Amino acid sequence: MNLSVKIGNVKFLNPVTVASGTFGHAEKYYNLEEVKKIGAIVPKTVTLNAQAGNPPVRIAETPAGMLNAIGIENPGIDKFIETKLPAFKKIGVPLIISILGHNDKEFKEIARRINKIKGISAVELNLSCPNLKHKTLVAQDPKATSRIVKLVKKELKIPVLAKLSPNVTDISLIAKAAEDAGADGVSLVNTFTAMVIDIEKRKSVLGNFTGGLSGPAIRPIAVYMVHKVYQTVKIPIVAMGGITCAQDALQFMIAGASMVAVGTYNFVNPRATLEVLTGIKDYMKVNKIKDIKKIIGSLK
Repeated sequence: MNLSVKIGNVKFLNPVTVASGTFGHAEKYYNLEEVKKIGAIVPKTVTLNAQAGNPPVRIAETPAGMLNAIGIENPGIDKFIETKLPAFKKIGVPLIISILGHNDKEFKEIARRINKIKGISAVELNLSCPNLKHKTLVAQDPKATSRIVKLVKKELKIPVLAKLSPNVTDISLIAKAAEDAGADGVSLVNTFTAMVIDIEKRKSVLGNFTGGLSGPAIRPIAVYMVHKVYQTVKIPIVAMGGITCAQDALQFMIAGASMVAVGTYNFVNPRATLEVLTGIKDYMKVNKIKDIKKIIGSLK
């Protein structure tokens, strides 16, 4: 069976990856032989300078999901390259580095520094984090999305993915803007802005007031959005949003996704990504499908 997929000029041996910020620390357990089986690894989003993140409480469980308001806590791009990237590179799995700039200049500078590093397969632009105090997300504005994609594409020789927010009226318009600006693919969807209230204190449970909802609760909406974007753009889609098993992942692929990312469910089952990959292979065997491309966008 051929499970390989391409994004830009990069070939991934299979379509299963992880959502940024959900797969732990490379230096602790990424030396496990099994981890080398997945198609790619996406570390937690990194910014130009170190960030402490949002005040606690940062996570709240909800029915069929969770809210997070971490706030992109990270050591900054230079420290990431120095202390964390070597451990990721040792794994031997393609790396997709997620980056976020608070303005055009920061996006450009992060991309410039990444361009000097060997062993990175692609960059994912986090244009849609709902937990930072911006008036408008880049991914809510087609013109801003286009501007950032063009800016980063000028700095990088590797494929660029635009990670989009579902908190828009029509996500396909933003995806089209990213494609027209030169994006090699789009990642969708990020979390939905949401909140949980402590009825005794009559206050928000989260220290940041609102957070991002992820998990199985959002999956049907995410599948619909992937299908809608697939009808609009020709570039590959990396899909995420409540994937817990191969059946969930296959829904996204049939809707049009070339790759799928397990996120929240990694906290429930650390082996989820591997089980999704095995399940996709089993589905292909049972249905006598020799090439994964026969599944992608096959909705009738």
